[in-house]
Amino acid sequence: MMAAAIVRQADLADAAEVQRIEDYVARIAGTPFHRPAWLKAIEQGTGQAALGLIAEDAREICGWLPLTLVHSPIFGRVLASSGFAVGGGVLSRDEAAAKSLCRTAERLATQLSCPAIELRGGVAPRDWHHVTDSHCGFVGALAADDDAQLTAIPRKQRAEVRKGLKADLSVTIGTDEAERAAHYAVYAESVRNLGTPVFPRALFDAVLDRLDADILTVRHQGEPVASVLSLYHGGAVMPYWGGGTYAARVLRANDRMYFALMCHARARGCQLFDFGRSKTGSGPYHFKRNWGFDPEPLSYASWTAPGAEKRDVNPTSGKHVARIALWKKLPLPVANLLGPWIARGLG
Repeated sequence: MMAAAIVRQADLADAAEVQRIEDYVARIAGTPFHRPAWLKAIEQGTGQAALGLIAEDAREICGWLPLTLVHSPIFGRVLASSGFAVGGGVLSRDEAAAKSLCRTAERLATQLSCPAIELRGGVAPRDWHHVTDSHCGFVGALAADDDAQLTAIPRKQRAEVRKGLKADLSVTIGTDEAERAAHYAVYAESVRNLGTPVFPRALFDAVLDRLDADILTVRHQGEPVASVLSLYHGGAVMPYWGGGTYAARVLRANDRMYFALMCHARARGCQLFDFGRSKTGSGPYHFKRNWGFDPEPLSYASWTAPGAEKRDVNPTSGKHVARIALWKKLPLPVANLLGPWIARGLG
């Protein structure tokens, strides 16, 4: 009989250990959010601790659970897999190893006085809380060339893209300071308008420095009006942190931005466009469907310590609706000052 996998905490300060995990993630087609590089970028950019559990069988990795220990004076403590990500969870082809990783995570959470664990993907024990109808992912193949890409977009949305292509807009792509500053200014205004605190600028810098990522910005008469920071992984591009100013809607700058990203990603060798996740039935959900992407339900799981209250960071819950409405009214300089302190605890 084969011996059961041994689960232990990963040493993310050991370069050799980190490389073993990176190789494992690549070998079994994990997401960018499974990578130690992501965990370390989050730690560097937000101060939230990077952790992880390894399952080993005969000294070979057979399972990996990336974790971020997120602490917030407003939202409490949680072990998230992965922190600040739309994916993560247990990565393993061994059902027994996957279960052991989850049970070990329960004990680790208790040791860390952490009343909750959130897995944004992967498998989890049946006695955990499972959700399959809250969010959907949108992934589609990129077309053979720019013309085919435009033709592949459904007619109504294609008309919006054509308006963006005819507008007085320019597109730049890069990772230098000018691109980073333009992206942060646009993104900060965009999320304030949605009632959401902006993440620290250091988070975006850390992701750009540690992962394969870049920024695409659309400008109108030299002023940035739409910008997106995208991740590249496993032949796919994922527009991850993006937004636009109020002017972007009239200019169709967001439509121009996503089409330009599709063309840029194909030139980089990508085959897939991962439009990320959206809350089922929301505005962004329908926006992505209008582009011709089919929604795929995502599975999430969570564990709450016995006697603890379930963590609530759902922006549509009654607990947060009034806060969101108030945040939308804040002057942008105030929102940008307070936002990073709050957002680094959202996880």
